[in-house]
Amino acid sequence: MEHYAGIDVSLDTVSVCIVDGTGKVLLEAKVVCEPAALVTWFRKLDFVPERIGMEAGPLSQWLHAGMREEGFAVELLETRHVRTAFKTMPVKTDRKDARGIAQLMRMGWFRPVHCKSVHAQEMRALLTTRKLVLNKRIDIEMGLRGILRGFGLKIGPTTPRTFEARARELVDGHATLLAVAEALLVARSTLVAQLKGLEIRLVHLARDDTRARLLMSAPGVGAIVSLTYVSAIDDPGRFKSSKAVGPHFGLTPKRYQSGETDVTGRISKTGDAGVRAALYEAANVILTRPVKGSTLKSWAARLAARVGMRKAKVALARKLAVILHRMLADGTTFVADKAAARAARWKRDNTDSGSEGHQLPEARSRRRDDGSGQAATDEAAPHG
Repeated sequence: MEHYAGIDVSLDTVSVCIVDGTGKVLLEAKVVCEPAALVTWFRKLDFVPERIGMEAGPLSQWLHAGMREEGFAVELLETRHVRTAFKTMPVKTDRKDARGIAQLMRMGWFRPVHCKSVHAQEMRALLTTRKLVLNKRIDIEMGLRGILRGFGLKIGPTTPRTFEARARELVDGHATLLAVAEALLVARSTLVAQLKGLEIRLVHLARDDTRARLLMSAPGVGAIVSLTYVSAIDDPGRFKSSKAVGPHFGLTPKRYQSGETDVTGRISKTGDAGVRAALYEAANVILTRPVKGSTLKSWAARLAARVGMRKAKVALARKLAVILHRMLADGTTFVADKAAARAARWKRDNTDSGSEGHQLPEARSRRRDDGSGQAATDEAAPHG
């Protein structure tokens, strides 16, 4: 008989539940949250579970990798699916969660989550640290502005380089405010130095990474955007189609259809928010700064004239996500001229056909151009 196991991960211990093919609970236990401890516990059993499931999380990646190395069939489960499945439980405990995960593994009602490689996790850790340090620096600056504003001292518009000099100028002659500003400015200086070191390290990492250099050939994509995207995708082959990348990062619209009701909403915003923000920033650069020889900007500009700049940036971010994935999958650089020729050929062929059903990508339904980038899914994307 087949057996299935569910693991609910906590900081110190994990709850384990094993069920048979009929759903009967055979064994429950608490095990130390260590890969070696779990491997030892499962090897003491008289059988090997067909599938072992655990909800995706920070510790889950570590446990998953350790158990995979020992030959166990372990799957990471998407947290949204698990949460939805457990909503009917009136009582929530670690023990019941482990039972529920085991039942999900038995029925096959789960969506496996890709466990990122160690290199991708390290890259993501550097990017997360940079973002954290940057946010703390901004918090200190805004905090100092708020403190001084209470005394009628307005720092006003500044740059990162002129902020400290402007703050010291305002507090000169105020002993208490000088002490407050000195403490915050010293902390800010330390954060600025550490932020600079992290950014230099990330630039060197992007130069040494073949995939990051490949993506940087696309307009609007720099070191931070390329590393963010590469660390999130990790393995391009896990997507059956490049079009699936847009929904994966929450850049396509939600939809609710029931009976006579059919509502297309805003973008879902599921998936990695950091990647979504990075792609939006790249789209903003393409639309607001000079970009030479790219049909992406001309397409997005025409879309912006119809639906507005903000929605056009989101649509361009989705298109950029698809293009960057295709570049990673094919190992090709961004070639704007080749993409322009392909788009012109597509336009000429459909113009000659004289069919109203063959619209240009930028002339599709306004309802679908809602800022999700869902429109123009099948257009000729410049990916080299």
